[in-house]
Amino acid sequence: MSTYELGRQPFGLVSPAAWLRKAGHEVLCFDLSRQPLDDSSVRAAGLIAIYLPMHTATRLASRLIPVLLEQNPHAHLCCYGLYAPMNESYLRSLGVRTILGGEFEAALVHLAHRLANGSATPLSPQAEPAISLDRLSFEIPDRSELPPLAQYANLVIPGGGHRIVGSTEASRGCKHLCRHCPIVPVYNGVFRIVQRDVVLEDVRRQVAAGAQHISFGDPDFFNGIRHALDLISAFHREFPAITYDVTIKIEHLRKYQQHLAALRDTGCLFVISAVESVDDSVLLALDKGHTRRDFLHVVHAFRELPMTLHATFVPFTPWTTPEAYLDLLQVIHDQNLIENVAPIQLGIRLLIPEGSRMLELPDMRAMVGAFDPESLTYPWKNLDQRMDRLSEVVQEIASTADRQKLSRFAAFQQIWRAAHAVAAVEAPPLEQPASSQVPFLSEPWYCCAEPTKDQLVSIGASKPQATAIAAARNPVSAATDFV
Repeated sequence: MSTYELGRQPFGLVSPAAWLRKAGHEVLCFDLSRQPLDDSSVRAAGLIAIYLPMHTATRLASRLIPVLLEQNPHAHLCCYGLYAPMNESYLRSLGVRTILGGEFEAALVHLAHRLANGSATPLSPQAEPAISLDRLSFEIPDRSELPPLAQYANLVIPGGGHRIVGSTEASRGCKHLCRHCPIVPVYNGVFRIVQRDVVLEDVRRQVAAGAQHISFGDPDFFNGIRHALDLISAFHREFPAITYDVTIKIEHLRKYQQHLAALRDTGCLFVISAVESVDDSVLLALDKGHTRRDFLHVVHAFRELPMTLHATFVPFTPWTTPEAYLDLLQVIHDQNLIENVAPIQLGIRLLIPEGSRMLELPDMRAMVGAFDPESLTYPWKNLDQRMDRLSEVVQEIASTADRQKLSRFAAFQQIWRAAHAVAAVEAPPLEQPASSQVPFLSEPWYCCAEPTKDQLVSIGASKPQATAIAAARNPVSAATDFV
């Protein structure tokens, strides 16, 4: 089961489901972001495996695990995915018996075999590696039990149109070691590809099911540049009317700039890139591999093509000052990127999970508090308390704008005024940008670290429980996830 994955059908469900069924096991899949928890299935299960690809999914799972164990105390509970080994101690304290990270499909099959043939009991110690980086020969994902694609995030087209979105992965892990990235503690600079024929067959089946656009969930689509280029060439030959989007580092967008036209010409509607900051000192601390100048170069290159660049940010760090935040807003305005930046991106705080390379920095170690198992983070506060308050204000503006369906420009105006008020300077008036809207997914590439009340209810918490949990959030240590 999956608790949440950015409005997409979780690859981490449909891939291991295919492996397990091929091995002869009976498998039921539940995406709890779109489906209710089925109590009878929980009570009948011998193995319950929860997919944890990100921080929010893990927070939601921590509320779900006690519910599962109450309904079926004899089931073997497994957590797998990126955030499972990072939070191993905490998850085991909740009653999880097996932790699997990295390339987890083969290990899940091995675990299921041991439980099925009686060589292991639900309480047996773990025999599978907690992290595997083996090169796997992938099975074609089995999406048969998940809700229809139309129930997931859709593509919003300028002018008001919508398209049904499918999703897949062509690679996992990452070759890079950005300090703030949660992939690094698990993959440590390693990436693994999903074979091209598997990816294409997965796309083929989703197109047959109604997909009009494919969102590639790779951490960095250009980690394997030849794999990527061969894939999009084959993709476009077979599906010339299907568009797609990818995620690529600024560093790679500049290094492989000569290949950007190939993305455009094969149907890529937009590229998501984790810019994080326009402050070179912060970029150095994050070990991002690019500079402010690199970012501006890429913006210009996309404008010349033309293509759409969706920039994501981590604007609130321990080093962020009012002046630095205003500078970020000014760059977004001056580069005509207001429509390209989801408002929530302007409220994200740096997340420091267990195992984060951010803790390599002496000044970071000095400013964080003790690890908080409730929030699964090392909490920190900005020395300028106004900035912590501003992050809350910006997040509330973004949330309200989403509920009220305000334009990105209207939300940006409110954030602009709030930031200038914090800096105690008058906010210059903003003119409506002349550029048209850009295509984007209805559920942006981000993930609130604190689960909402509705999300908690969806995984089985009672409404009073969900209200209490949501009310207990600590806004200062709250963060947003960027992977």
